[in-house]
This record gives sequence, C-alpha cells and structure tokens, in this order.
Amino acid sequence: MPGILYIIATPIGNLEDITYRAVRILGEVDLVAAEDTRHTRKLLSRYGISKPLTSYFDHNKSLKGEYLLARLRDGQSVALVTDAGTPCISDPGHQLVRDAVSEGILVVPVPGPSAFVAALSAAGLPTDAFVFEGFLPSRAKKRLEKLAHLKSEQRVVVFYEAPGRLQAALADMREVLGDRHVVVARELTKIHEEFVRGRVSFVANHFAAVNVKGEVVILVAPAPAPAAPGEGELTDLLRNYLSRSDITFKDVVKRVSVELDISRAQVYEVALKLKNDDESVGF
Repeated sequence: MPGILYIIATPIGNLEDITYRAVRILGEVDLVAAEDTRHTRKLLSRYGISKPLTSYFDHNKSLKGEYLLARLRDGQSVALVTDAGTPCISDPGHQLVRDAVSEGILVVPVPGPSAFVAALSAAGLPTDAFVFEGFLPSRAKKRLEKLAHLKSEQRVVVFYEAPGRLQAALADMREVLGDRHVVVARELTKIHEEFVRGRVSFVANHFAAVNVKGEVVILVAPAPAPAAPGEGELTDLLRNYLSRSDITFKDVVKRVSVELDISRAQVYEVALKLKNDDESVGF
C-alpha cells in the first residue's frame, strides 16, 4: 500500500500556534518535505521531533516531487510543510498534491494557521464574501492591470505583499481604486503584530516613516455598489428608443435593461406605461 501525503499547516509566527494533531503526525511520518529545512528544523526541535528532512520549494519542485512520489509509492508517509502557514496557499505544493491524487495516493490535510485568514478575521471588514488574490505582481504595469481588473469587485479583496513593495502597492491602489478603505496587517502572531486600518492615503502615510518588515497582508474593502438609475434616466432612455420605428417594443425593453443593468420586468413596467400614455410613440 502507498503511504499518505499529509499537508500540514505550521505557525506563521508564534510557535505555539500548532495543533496537537500536527505535532503528532510530524512525529509519526517517515519524511518531512520542507520549503526551508533550517526553518522547519527549529520548529521540530521546539516540540522534540527528530525526523529526516528534505527540501521542497519552487526551484526544485519537479525533481523533488518525483523523489517524494517514489517514497510514497514505497509505502512511506510524507509531511509537506512550508516556512509558515498552510502549504499550497501561495506556496509550492499543488503539483505534488495533483500528482499524488492522480496515482491514487491518499492526501490528508492537517489544517491550521493561514496568514490571510488570520488577517481577515481581525480586519473588521465584511467576511461573508471575499476573494484571495495572492501576491500582487511585482512589476508596476502588471500590478496596475491587476488592480484595474478588480476595481469593481463587490467582495473584500485580500493580497499578500512583500514589505519592500508595500508603498508602491498602496500608491497604485489609490490611483486605480481611489481612496478606498483598506487594512494592512503585518507580523501576524509575532511580538510586533500590527493592524493599520483606514483610507489608503492614511495607511500609506503611516507606513511612509516605517521600516516595514515581515509578511504583509492587504485587505481592500468592497467597491461601492453602482448607483441605481434614477427614474428620469430610465424614462428618458425609454422615450428615446420608443420614438424609433426601427426597433420593436420587446427589443427596447431588452436594450434598456442591458444598458442600465436593471431587470427587464422593471423596464417593461415603465415602458408599457409610457406606451399606453403616449399613443404618438408609434406602436
């Protein structure tokens, strides 16, 4: 029988943020695959665990992936961990999971810390709907394009960002999104944990004089809901279309519904009233 691949979440800062189950399984597996073996060795040492370690990161994932699959095929169990947080979330690992699943190898998640979930839980923004976008592009042009694509997003948008690019990211957000409400969380679960909440301009000004360190999470408030068209706007547009002889009543309703982004039923009701009130429309 093949072994089991465990996807184990590890602390994002405070080493006490690890589950009993994670500690137990790390002590039971045959091999631990880590993004940085030196970092993971400190964690294992903290809990008195001595296990063989091998590296698994972006630049060796193809070669090491096959090595880990071979160990799993031989019946050995492997734990995949990252430097901090949950593997496969803006971290390497999904290829290994994909390949293991395709071979019928059991993949078991051992849940725990995740930086963006921790930030979202304490941000004070609505959490009924959100979208996680991972790291913003490092190049300004691509970053602006990404933000423009998300400008009208009606959910909270969550990003990771490198500390050295925080000011550039905030400046681009203000340019593209306007002075939107944002939350920046950094050094989560560590001694210098910090949440800064406010308009982009306020948050950017706060960090202008700060030597930003550690992983950064940026949470952007939803875009304002588009204003519903006023009754006058709807009536004027309908009168314009209804005065034309080259378009049917049905198509008038359809076009106005699309242009104003309102329901056909609402448009139909107003259009029918206009038609009945003004026989000169030509229908």
